[in-house]
Amino acid sequence: MKLFVSALEFSSNIHLKYLMRELSNRIDVELYGVFGEDISDNKPIYSPNDFSIMGFVDVFYKIRFLSKALKEMSKLALSCDKILLLDSSSFHIPLAKKIKKANPNKEIIYYILPQVWAWKPWRTKILEKYFDILAGILPFEIDYYKQKAVFVGHPLLDEIKTYKTHTIESNIITFMPGSRTSEIRRLFPIFVEVKNKLKQIDSNLIFNLVVPKKFQYKEAQIYKHLDDFNIVFDSHKSLYESKFAFICSGTATLESAIIGTPFVLGYKAKKLDEIIVKLFLNIEYVGLANILYQKINQDSVFHNELLQENLNVTNLISAYMNFNSNDFIVKSFELRKYLQYGSVSNMCDIVLNSK
Repeated sequence: MKLFVSALEFSSNIHLKYLMRELSNRIDVELYGVFGEDISDNKPIYSPNDFSIMGFVDVFYKIRFLSKALKEMSKLALSCDKILLLDSSSFHIPLAKKIKKANPNKEIIYYILPQVWAWKPWRTKILEKYFDILAGILPFEIDYYKQKAVFVGHPLLDEIKTYKTHTIESNIITFMPGSRTSEIRRLFPIFVEVKNKLKQIDSNLIFNLVVPKKFQYKEAQIYKHLDDFNIVFDSHKSLYESKFAFICSGTATLESAIIGTPFVLGYKAKKLDEIIVKLFLNIEYVGLANILYQKINQDSVFHNELLQENLNVTNLISAYMNFNSNDFIVKSFELRKYLQYGSVSNMCDIVLNSK
Protein backbone atom coordinates (compact mmCIF):
# COMPACT_ATOMS: atom_id res chain seq x y z
CA MET A 1 0.00 0.00 0.00
CA LYS A 2 1.28 3.46 -0.93
CA LEU A 3 0.35 5.74 1.95
CA PHE A 4 0.67 9.51 1.67
CA VAL A 5 1.28 11.11 5.05
CA SER A 6 1.67 14.73 6.09
CA ALA A 7 2.98 15.17 9.64
CA LEU A 8 4.36 18.68 10.04
CA GLU A 9 4.59 18.89 13.83
CA PHE A 10 7.26 17.33 16.04
CA SER A 11 4.56 15.72 18.21
CA SER A 12 2.67 14.44 15.16
CA ASN A 13 5.76 12.57 14.01
CA ILE A 14 6.08 10.85 17.37
CA HIS A 15 2.47 9.68 17.09
CA LEU A 16 3.03 8.67 13.47
CA LYS A 17 6.05 6.55 14.39
CA TYR A 18 3.95 4.40 16.74
CA LEU A 19 1.16 4.14 14.18
CA MET A 20 3.53 3.06 11.40
CA ARG A 21 5.15 0.47 13.65
CA GLU A 22 1.76 -1.19 14.23
CA LEU A 23 0.60 -0.72 10.64
CA SER A 24 3.77 -2.33 9.26
CA ASN A 25 3.06 -5.41 11.38
CA ARG A 26 -0.22 -5.84 9.52
CA ILE A 27 0.62 -4.89 5.93
CA ASP A 28 3.48 -3.79 3.66
CA VAL A 29 3.45 0.01 3.58
CA GLU A 30 5.37 2.46 1.41
CA LEU A 31 5.35 5.91 2.97
CA TYR A 32 5.32 9.14 0.96
CA GLY A 33 4.88 12.78 1.90
CA VAL A 34 6.18 14.82 4.86
CA PHE A 35 7.46 12.99 7.94
CA GLY A 36 10.58 12.49 10.03
CA GLU A 37 13.43 10.70 8.27
CA ASP A 38 13.61 8.10 11.04
CA ILE A 39 10.05 6.88 10.35
CA SER A 40 10.53 5.33 6.91
CA ASP A 41 13.25 4.13 4.54
CA ASN A 42 11.62 6.32 1.90
CA LYS A 43 12.84 9.90 1.77
CA PRO A 44 10.13 12.49 2.51
CA ILE A 45 9.32 15.18 -0.05
CA TYR A 46 9.91 17.76 2.70
CA SER A 47 11.17 17.66 6.26
CA PRO A 48 8.88 18.69 9.14
CA ASN A 49 11.58 21.26 9.95
CA ASP A 50 10.66 23.06 6.73
CA PHE A 51 7.27 23.79 8.28
CA SER A 52 8.61 25.03 11.61
CA ILE A 53 6.28 28.02 11.89
CA MET A 54 5.10 29.42 15.20
CA GLY A 55 2.22 31.89 15.32
CA PHE A 56 0.44 34.01 12.75
CA VAL A 57 3.32 36.39 12.03
CA ASP A 58 5.74 33.66 10.92
CA VAL A 59 3.30 32.47 8.25
CA PHE A 60 3.79 35.64 6.17
CA TYR A 61 7.50 34.92 5.77
CA LYS A 62 6.83 31.49 4.29
CA ILE A 63 3.88 32.11 1.96
CA ARG A 64 5.87 31.36 -1.22
CA PHE A 65 7.25 28.12 0.21
CA LEU A 66 3.83 27.00 1.50
CA SER A 67 2.24 27.61 -1.91
CA LYS A 68 4.94 25.54 -3.63
CA ALA A 69 4.62 22.77 -1.05
CA LEU A 70 0.83 22.59 -1.46
CA LYS A 71 1.18 22.07 -5.20
CA GLU A 72 3.84 19.36 -4.93
CA MET A 73 2.23 17.53 -2.02
CA SER A 74 -1.24 17.44 -3.57
CA LYS A 75 0.20 15.95 -6.76
CA LEU A 76 2.06 13.27 -4.79
CA ALA A 77 -0.99 12.50 -2.64
CA LEU A 78 -3.12 11.84 -5.73
CA SER A 79 -0.68 9.15 -6.86
CA CYS A 80 -0.95 7.22 -3.56
CA ASP A 81 -3.51 4.63 -2.46
CA LYS A 82 -4.49 6.36 0.76
CA ILE A 83 -4.04 9.77 2.36
CA LEU A 84 -3.46 10.49 6.05
CA LEU A 85 -3.05 14.04 7.37
CA LEU A 86 -2.11 14.77 10.99
CA ASP A 87 -2.88 17.97 12.91
CA SER A 88 -1.71 21.34 11.37
CA SER A 89 -5.13 22.40 10.10
CA SER A 90 -3.95 25.75 8.68
CA PHE A 91 -1.98 23.84 6.06
CA HIS A 92 -3.96 20.62 5.77
CA ILE A 93 -7.35 22.18 5.05
CA PRO A 94 -5.99 23.95 1.92
CA LEU A 95 -4.17 20.71 0.99
CA ALA A 96 -7.39 18.70 1.30
CA LYS A 97 -9.25 21.27 -0.82
CA LYS A 98 -6.61 21.01 -3.54
CA ILE A 99 -6.74 17.20 -3.53
CA LYS A 100 -10.55 17.09 -3.63
CA LYS A 101 -10.65 19.62 -6.46
CA ALA A 102 -8.42 17.37 -8.55
CA ASN A 103 -10.21 14.15 -7.52
CA PRO A 104 -13.43 14.46 -5.47
CA ASN A 105 -13.48 10.69 -4.88
CA LYS A 106 -10.05 10.55 -3.27
CA GLU A 107 -10.54 9.65 0.39
CA ILE A 108 -8.72 11.72 3.00
CA ILE A 109 -8.28 10.66 6.63
CA TYR A 110 -7.64 13.37 9.20
CA TYR A 111 -5.97 12.25 12.45
CA ILE A 112 -5.59 14.65 15.43
CA LEU A 113 -8.28 17.21 14.73
CA PRO A 114 -7.88 21.00 14.99
CA GLN A 115 -9.03 22.67 18.18
CA VAL A 116 -12.35 23.96 16.88
CA TRP A 117 -13.60 24.07 20.47
CA ALA A 118 -11.02 26.77 21.25
CA TRP A 119 -11.82 28.99 18.30
CA LYS A 120 -13.30 28.93 14.80
CA PRO A 121 -16.06 26.36 15.55
CA TRP A 122 -17.45 27.09 12.07
CA ARG A 123 -14.51 25.13 10.64
CA THR A 124 -16.33 21.88 11.45
CA LYS A 125 -18.42 22.37 8.29
CA ILE A 126 -15.28 22.80 6.20
CA LEU A 127 -13.67 19.73 7.76
CA GLU A 128 -16.76 17.61 7.13
CA LYS A 129 -16.84 18.80 3.53
CA TYR A 130 -13.23 18.08 2.56
CA PHE A 131 -12.30 15.13 4.79
CA ASP A 132 -13.87 11.68 4.70
CA ILE A 133 -12.87 10.41 8.14
CA LEU A 134 -12.23 12.68 11.14
CA ALA A 135 -10.30 10.80 13.83
CA GLY A 136 -10.42 12.72 17.11
CA ILE A 137 -8.16 12.06 20.10
CA LEU A 138 -10.17 14.03 22.71
CA PRO A 139 -13.48 12.56 23.92
CA PHE A 140 -15.40 15.84 24.02
CA GLU A 141 -14.41 17.23 20.61
CA ILE A 142 -16.54 14.73 18.66
CA ASP A 143 -19.69 16.53 19.83
CA TYR A 144 -18.73 19.56 17.72
CA TYR A 145 -19.29 17.60 14.49
CA LYS A 146 -22.51 16.43 12.84
CA GLN A 147 -20.94 13.56 10.93
CA LYS A 148 -17.71 11.76 10.01
CA ALA A 149 -16.04 12.34 13.40
CA VAL A 150 -15.09 9.42 15.63
CA PHE A 151 -13.14 9.20 18.89
CA VAL A 152 -10.19 6.83 18.39
CA GLY A 153 -8.42 7.23 21.75
CA HIS A 154 -5.35 9.26 22.65
CA PRO A 155 -1.93 8.29 21.24
CA LEU A 156 -0.09 9.19 24.45
CA LEU A 157 -1.79 6.30 26.24
CA ASP A 158 -0.03 3.98 23.76
CA GLU A 159 3.30 5.77 24.00
CA ILE A 160 3.67 6.35 27.74
CA LYS A 161 4.65 3.04 29.31
CA THR A 162 5.11 4.09 32.95
CA TYR A 163 3.31 6.59 35.14
CA LYS A 164 3.33 7.44 38.82
CA THR A 165 0.92 5.91 41.28
CA HIS A 166 2.63 7.58 44.24
CA THR A 167 5.22 10.25 44.97
CA ILE A 168 8.79 9.14 44.25
CA GLU A 169 11.96 10.55 45.79
CA SER A 170 13.88 12.56 43.21
CA ASN A 171 16.24 15.51 42.88
CA ILE A 172 15.83 15.81 39.10
CA ILE A 173 14.24 18.84 37.44
CA THR A 174 13.30 18.61 33.76
CA PHE A 175 13.28 21.60 31.42
CA MET A 176 11.40 21.41 28.10
CA PRO A 177 11.62 24.73 26.21
CA GLY A 178 9.89 23.41 23.09
CA SER A 179 10.86 22.02 19.71
CA ARG A 180 10.58 25.11 17.48
CA THR A 181 13.48 27.51 17.11
CA SER A 182 11.35 30.58 17.83
CA GLU A 183 9.87 29.27 21.09
CA ILE A 184 13.25 27.99 22.32
CA ARG A 185 14.81 31.41 21.75
CA ARG A 186 12.09 33.05 23.84
CA LEU A 187 11.90 30.48 26.64
CA PHE A 188 15.31 28.93 27.15
CA PRO A 189 17.09 32.07 28.47
CA ILE A 190 14.38 32.35 31.14
CA PHE A 191 14.74 28.67 32.01
CA VAL A 192 18.51 29.14 32.36
CA GLU A 193 17.91 31.85 34.96
CA VAL A 194 15.49 29.55 36.78
CA LYS A 195 18.07 26.78 36.80
CA ASN A 196 20.67 29.13 38.28
CA LYS A 197 18.27 30.20 41.04
CA LEU A 198 17.34 26.61 41.85
CA LYS A 199 21.02 25.68 42.05
CA GLN A 200 21.45 28.36 44.71
CA ILE A 201 18.43 27.06 46.62
CA ASP A 202 19.51 23.40 46.48
CA SER A 203 22.96 22.42 45.21
CA ASN A 204 21.94 18.74 45.04
CA LEU A 205 19.44 19.26 42.24
CA ILE A 206 20.06 17.65 38.83
CA PHE A 207 18.88 19.52 35.74
CA ASN A 208 17.75 17.69 32.59
CA LEU A 209 17.24 19.54 29.32
CA VAL A 210 15.05 17.69 26.82
CA VAL A 211 16.03 18.44 23.22
CA PRO A 212 14.99 17.02 19.82
CA LYS A 213 16.71 13.77 18.89
CA LYS A 214 18.43 15.43 15.92
CA PHE A 215 20.19 17.82 18.32
CA GLN A 216 23.84 18.49 17.49
CA TYR A 217 25.98 20.75 19.66
CA LYS A 218 27.63 22.54 16.74
CA GLU A 219 24.27 23.21 15.09
CA ALA A 220 22.41 24.22 18.23
CA GLN A 221 23.10 27.95 18.21
CA ILE A 222 19.70 28.56 19.78
CA TYR A 223 20.86 26.93 23.04
CA LYS A 224 23.09 29.13 25.16
CA HIS A 225 24.67 28.49 28.56
CA LEU A 226 24.30 24.71 28.72
CA ASP A 227 26.38 24.48 31.90
CA ASP A 228 24.86 22.20 34.56
CA PHE A 229 22.32 20.73 32.10
CA ASN A 230 22.20 17.04 31.25
CA ILE A 231 21.15 16.79 27.58
CA VAL A 232 18.47 14.10 27.27
CA PHE A 233 16.31 12.89 24.39
CA ASP A 234 13.78 10.64 26.12
CA SER A 235 11.18 13.05 27.51
CA HIS A 236 8.99 10.33 29.04
CA LYS A 237 11.88 8.82 31.01
CA SER A 238 13.11 12.20 32.17
CA LEU A 239 9.65 13.32 33.26
CA TYR A 240 8.98 10.07 35.12
CA GLU A 241 12.26 10.36 37.05
CA SER A 242 11.75 14.05 37.88
CA LYS A 243 10.18 15.74 40.89
CA PHE A 244 9.12 18.77 38.80
CA ALA A 245 9.24 20.14 35.26
CA PHE A 246 9.27 23.50 33.50
CA ILE A 247 7.54 23.07 30.14
CA CYS A 248 6.64 25.12 27.10
CA SER A 249 3.00 24.76 26.11
CA GLY A 250 2.22 21.84 23.80
CA THR A 251 2.02 18.06 23.88
CA ALA A 252 4.78 17.86 26.50
CA THR A 253 2.45 19.35 29.12
CA LEU A 254 -0.06 16.57 28.58
CA GLU A 255 2.77 14.00 28.70
CA SER A 256 3.80 15.25 32.13
CA ALA A 257 0.18 15.30 33.29
CA ILE A 258 -0.37 11.67 32.24
CA ILE A 259 2.94 10.54 33.75
CA GLY A 260 2.12 12.29 37.02
CA THR A 261 5.01 14.73 37.32
CA PRO A 262 4.04 18.21 38.56
CA PHE A 263 4.98 21.04 36.20
CA VAL A 264 4.37 24.64 35.30
CA LEU A 265 3.46 25.68 31.76
CA GLY A 266 5.35 28.70 30.50
CA TYR A 267 4.76 30.47 27.21
CA LYS A 268 5.57 33.80 25.61
CA ALA A 269 4.25 34.66 22.15
CA LYS A 270 5.00 37.57 19.84
CA LYS A 271 2.95 40.65 20.67
CA LEU A 272 0.85 40.53 17.48
CA ASP A 273 0.11 36.84 18.01
CA GLU A 274 -0.95 37.63 21.57
CA ILE A 275 -3.40 40.28 20.36
CA ILE A 276 -4.92 37.94 17.77
CA VAL A 277 -5.30 35.13 20.30
CA LYS A 278 -6.99 37.39 22.83
CA LEU A 279 -9.47 38.52 20.19
CA PHE A 280 -10.48 35.07 19.02
CA LEU A 281 -9.53 32.40 21.56
CA ASN A 282 -12.56 30.95 23.32
CA ILE A 283 -10.94 29.12 26.24
CA GLU A 284 -9.94 30.02 29.78
CA TYR A 285 -6.71 27.97 29.79
CA VAL A 286 -4.15 27.14 27.11
CA GLY A 287 -2.73 23.96 28.67
CA LEU A 288 -4.42 20.87 27.28
CA ALA A 289 -4.33 19.10 30.65
CA ASN A 290 -6.21 22.04 32.19
CA ILE A 291 -8.72 22.09 29.33
CA LEU A 292 -9.35 18.36 29.69
CA TYR A 293 -9.53 18.49 33.47
CA GLN A 294 -12.26 21.12 33.23
CA LYS A 295 -14.40 18.35 31.68
CA ILE A 296 -13.82 16.26 34.80
CA ASN A 297 -13.97 18.96 37.46
CA GLN A 298 -14.98 22.40 36.27
CA ASP A 299 -13.94 24.08 39.53
CA SER A 300 -10.40 22.71 39.64
CA VAL A 301 -7.17 23.54 37.80
CA PHE A 302 -4.66 20.80 36.97
CA HIS A 303 -1.47 22.87 36.75
CA ASN A 304 -0.11 26.43 36.79
CA GLU A 305 0.08 28.48 33.60
CA LEU A 306 2.41 31.47 33.25
CA LEU A 307 1.84 33.40 30.04
CA GLN A 308 3.36 36.51 28.48
CA GLU A 309 4.35 39.10 31.13
CA ASN A 310 3.56 36.61 33.92
CA LEU A 311 6.29 34.33 32.62
CA ASN A 312 9.28 35.39 34.69
CA VAL A 313 11.83 33.81 36.97
CA THR A 314 10.10 34.84 40.20
CA ASN A 315 6.76 33.27 39.23
CA LEU A 316 8.40 30.11 37.90
CA ILE A 317 10.35 29.61 41.12
CA SER A 318 7.17 30.22 43.12
CA ALA A 319 5.35 27.52 41.11
CA TYR A 320 8.15 25.08 41.93
CA MET A 321 8.21 25.92 45.64
CA ASN A 322 4.45 25.47 46.05
CA PHE A 323 3.57 22.34 44.07
CA ASN A 324 1.67 19.43 45.64
CA SER A 325 2.88 16.08 44.29
CA ASN A 326 0.17 13.90 45.88
CA ASP A 327 -2.64 16.11 44.59
CA PHE A 328 -1.11 16.07 41.12
CA ILE A 329 -0.93 12.26 41.01
CA VAL A 330 -4.62 11.96 41.94
CA LYS A 331 -5.55 14.32 39.11
CA SER A 332 -3.26 12.41 36.76
CA PHE A 333 -5.20 9.21 37.45
CA GLU A 334 -8.50 10.99 36.76
CA LEU A 335 -7.14 12.35 33.49
CA ARG A 336 -5.98 8.95 32.24
CA LYS A 337 -9.40 7.52 33.08
CA TYR A 338 -11.09 10.30 31.10
CA LEU A 339 -8.93 9.71 28.01
CA GLN A 340 -9.94 6.00 28.15
CA TYR A 341 -7.49 4.22 25.79
CA GLY A 342 -4.80 4.57 23.13
CA SER A 343 -5.47 5.29 19.47
CA VAL A 344 -2.94 3.18 17.54
CA SER A 345 -5.09 0.06 17.09
CA ASN A 346 -8.18 2.02 16.06
CA MET A 347 -6.21 4.16 13.61
CA CYS A 348 -4.70 1.06 11.98
CA ASP A 349 -8.21 -0.30 11.48
CA ILE A 350 -9.34 2.97 9.91
CA VAL A 351 -6.41 3.17 7.51
CA LEU A 352 -6.76 -0.46 6.45
CA ASN A 353 -10.55 -0.52 6.15
CA SER A 354 -11.04 2.82 4.41
CA LYS A 355 -11.94 2.60 0.74
